Amino acid sequence: MSYPARNPVIPMPIATAAGGASLFQQVAGAGSAAVITVSFIHPIDVVKTRLQVSGTGGARDYRALGVGGTVKTIASEEGVAAFWKGINAAWLRESSYTSLRLGLYEPCKIAFGCTTPENSTFLKKFAAGSAAGALGSLAGNPFDVLKTQMMASEGKEAPSIINTAKKLMGHQGIGGFYRGIDGNIMRAMVLNGTKMSCYDQIKGLVVEKTGLPKSSILAQAMSAGGAGFFMTCTVAPFDMVRTRLMNQPADAKLYSNALDCFTKIVTQEGPTTLWRGFIPIWSRFAPTTTLQLIIFEQIRGLMGMKAL
Repeated sequence: MSYPARNPVIPMPIATAAGGASLFQQVAGAGSAAVITVSFIHPIDVVKTRLQVSGTGGARDYRALGVGGTVKTIASEEGVAAFWKGINAAWLRESSYTSLRLGLYEPCKIAFGCTTPENSTFLKKFAAGSAAGALGSLAGNPFDVLKTQMMASEGKEAPSIINTAKKLMGHQGIGGFYRGIDGNIMRAMVLNGTKMSCYDQIKGLVVEKTGLPKSSILAQAMSAGGAGFFMTCTVAPFDMVRTRLMNQPADAKLYSNALDCFTKIVTQEGPTTLWRGFIPIWSRFAPTTTLQLIIFEQIRGLMGMKAL
């Protein structure tokens, strides 16, 4: 007795992140790239923070000094080591926040339906980057608060991360470590959404127009540099609001939330204040984005993962 031949079952291709790499590998690779990068870029962040908190809560008016004057003043009055104030908090922040916002981007892309080049739209990439940024921000906010306060601290003696944490805990409890969480999440969503979608999109154009492979360091550098500029344009206002919220005195509350902070800055200091420190922010974003993404891509390659 013969039976009709059955059609062979052909497995459907399923999109997987980074060619089957584990989530741990992606997050670990991102965290390693972030910690290495911030060790070199931190001095720019210190200058940017001083400019943003200028004249608030009794702080010196660095705005009148400008970028060059601020650098000179910090170096002469506090010493060169002052440019690395808060670096230990920055390492902890990068290990939590950036490891997640970079490492979760590709899994989030797949979750948003970016499984082929045809359905990988810019909006989907932006949404994936924003989602990864929000998740990373929730994990890294406590270290972000500590880092901001330590960088803004004036004087030759570098603040201790333990003493800063104890002081904050004593005045505001656990909630103090999540000060500015609303502004920080909004900033992280805009920052990571812009960063990863622009990097992804620009890289596609660079590869298409130049013929360079995605794994090319030149293609990665060109793409990351372009993404860094667009990040500065979109993130600067959110960065200002976040910094002001996080740098409020431990025993006082100048702003009730991100919207209140935004409104007071615009009405009391003018809309252009939101972009104060644009040059230091761009000076930080351009090299940070370029180094971070290139190092991340190289680490991915060493781990056997495909280029983004």
